[in-house]
Amino acid sequence: MNATNSPTDTVLATIARTASEIHQGLVGRRVTADDENPSGETQFEADLFADELLVDRLSSVDGVAQYASEERAEIVDCGTGHLAVAADPVDGTSNLPSNNTLGTVFGIYDEELPAQGTALVAAGYVLYGPITTMMVAREGTVTEYELAGGERTVVRDDVTIPADPAVYGFGGRVPTWTDAFHEFVRTIETDEALGLEMHYSGAMINDINQVLTDGGIFAYPALEDSPEGKLRLQFEGNPIGYVIETAGGRSSDGNKSLLEVEPTDLHDRVPLHVGNAELIDRLEAALAPDSG
Repeated sequence: MNATNSPTDTVLATIARTASEIHQGLVGRRVTADDENPSGETQFEADLFADELLVDRLSSVDGVAQYASEERAEIVDCGTGHLAVAADPVDGTSNLPSNNTLGTVFGIYDEELPAQGTALVAAGYVLYGPITTMMVAREGTVTEYELAGGERTVVRDDVTIPADPAVYGFGGRVPTWTDAFHEFVRTIETDEALGLEMHYSGAMINDINQVLTDGGIFAYPALEDSPEGKLRLQFEGNPIGYVIETAGGRSSDGNKSLLEVEPTDLHDRVPLHVGNAELIDRLEAALAPDSG
């Protein structure tokens, strides 16, 4: 089958077209809704709007059997096919009131959900910045597109993480970091030879894109009051891990690749650490039980 006619390519084209509508539809939807998502987080009207757009468009794609998002408790049965699409329709909604960067994250699995990241056939994200861009990992290559009028224009082929890391960003409240992670951060910040600059925006996609552009590390680690972390494996951890690893970096839950984490529930959370391989190696060594 020609790749341009494959169900995976149709899903990617559909997400690209829908992203423009999601971006435009954020206007007037920057307020909270009277509900919470299955993880107990406050939903914004933008979350619900984007989720409905995506399920409407993707459920009609021939070959998509399932759709799931962090905004709904259950998997949507879309009919026959072998692909399952998992999405975070609007990443970083806490940035909505202040009108800062947002994104959309997606993973296309060749297995029923919940699934391991090894079942991904493509994954990526849309970044709603000054320019709307889309980063797609597929068939061993990461490609960056600019989106305008529902069309995709390639701006970077074969995206790889720069060999010399430049930035770092870590989520979670500092008082809730574990002692081991605190120590890792201290060594990163005081390593003059490494010379990393802090970059943390509160929207994961923005920080991930910075790592792909400049090299470095991003983490939302396990916390003292949330050992499983904050981010969702199916909707964020696996897709971002897939993109970063395809771009030549590493992903980790603290001791192994995010793509190797075995899911137990659709809304499982996972500690997320991604970036240049040497930095993730260093992090895993710092978090190892016998490192102290």
